[in-house]
Amino acid sequence: MSFDLVFFGGTGDLTWRKLMPALFQAFRHGKLPPGGRILAVARDERSDDDYRAFIRDRFAEVEQSKRPSDDEFARFAALLHYRRMDLSQPSDYAGLKAWLDERSAETAVLYLATSPHLFPVICEQLGAAGLNGPRVRVVLEKPLGHDLASAQEINRVVRSVFSERQAFRIDHYLGKPAVQNVMALRFANALFEPLWRRESISNIQITLAESIGVGTRGDFYDRTGALRDMIQNHALQLLTMIAMEPPSTNDADAIRDEKLKVLKSLKPFTPASVARDVLRGQYKAGTVDGRPVPGYLDETKVPRGSTTETFVALRTEVQNWRWAGVPFFLRTGKRLAARDAQIVVNFREVPHPIFPGTTRANKLVIKLQPEDGLELHLLAAKGSGQGDSLSPVFLDLDFDKAFPSERVGAYERLLLDAIAGRLNLFVRSDEQEQAWRWVEPILDSWAQDSSDLKTYAAGSWGPPAASALVAREGFAWAEEQ
Repeated sequence: MSFDLVFFGGTGDLTWRKLMPALFQAFRHGKLPPGGRILAVARDERSDDDYRAFIRDRFAEVEQSKRPSDDEFARFAALLHYRRMDLSQPSDYAGLKAWLDERSAETAVLYLATSPHLFPVICEQLGAAGLNGPRVRVVLEKPLGHDLASAQEINRVVRSVFSERQAFRIDHYLGKPAVQNVMALRFANALFEPLWRRESISNIQITLAESIGVGTRGDFYDRTGALRDMIQNHALQLLTMIAMEPPSTNDADAIRDEKLKVLKSLKPFTPASVARDVLRGQYKAGTVDGRPVPGYLDETKVPRGSTTETFVALRTEVQNWRWAGVPFFLRTGKRLAARDAQIVVNFREVPHPIFPGTTRANKLVIKLQPEDGLELHLLAAKGSGQGDSLSPVFLDLDFDKAFPSERVGAYERLLLDAIAGRLNLFVRSDEQEQAWRWVEPILDSWAQDSSDLKTYAAGSWGPPAASALVAREGFAWAEEQ
């Protein structure tokens, strides 16, 4: 299948840090369809060879196992091209259209790896230039808006130019193999479905923890914060996949219809429930991996006195028959004790214990990063004699060991899906807007009063109040159990 893949923002961090390495891995694995061209567009004046040299130099910053040999890069570089474009100039879009029309590839994928505030002008110019025909797809990188109103405006412009089936709103968490296995775990196995409900599950926890700080992105992060950066998109998408009803088919719209139902069933926030069920924090100086690190307010480009949150923990519920009364706890933060993304499904204790000692409940841990796998925690007898106390044991499935062949990374999978036109792992506009609708009362409450911002030491698991949020219902975060 011939394709043209165009990166707007072709010299930006996202393109050279994530997208180009992912494309090279697809090329190395033989998964990139033949007959492709990759075009980077940006404001700088460069030749194709200049751009290829730029990307070759940036590959030196990729982890060793993913760096190309000289021969591999020479073959990959033959696919790379460059055009200078001023994104406000119609004549530059006409030139891009002429370049794409030179051979009329079966598919043209236009990836907007730019700041979201440029999405409307780019889409309008693409439409005016006729770059919205049926063979064209547009990929929109997050964050898709800053609030509900800006998200709706972006979607209005996108819909005025492209059909919904041409719009690929990317959330790279959905491309992770472990996230895809959430669907497989639930809907390809009969083992858990009878237990996947309020009668058997006491609570569900979703943790997206990072040990790194904001680095050189202080100006961007300060305008965004943890709620917009991680909860509104990544964490809510994971919640929908855990809580959704079985779709009728594996079709994109069947899946996204069920995810939307979950988002619409989330308990809405009020000012009172925000104060009770949502906690925000900001890291101060501490120690990570044995080395001292600065606090958020001392990071580069962070404004003095900023009240932007670097940590969020919250409690919510899915108000339907399957999940009524089951708390869902979501947590994310920068400069936490470990880089750890996981979903923990805590089951209820047995109704009548007959063994001495521990009555610890079962739990299923879906590990997303840094490891990728499943843990099922059980109780078992050692067999050392009558009246023996039970001991906790767990079954551990490491996907990297179970599937030792080269696995596809998140961006690699999503880029290949965009080229192939598979929408299953992309977010529909009504999903995205409903997620913003749900978090907006939190943003509104915080805008009116910033006095509830807690601090926590870098290298910890966040403010102590986050433990209290869970403990008031008799539960504990996974690392505290």
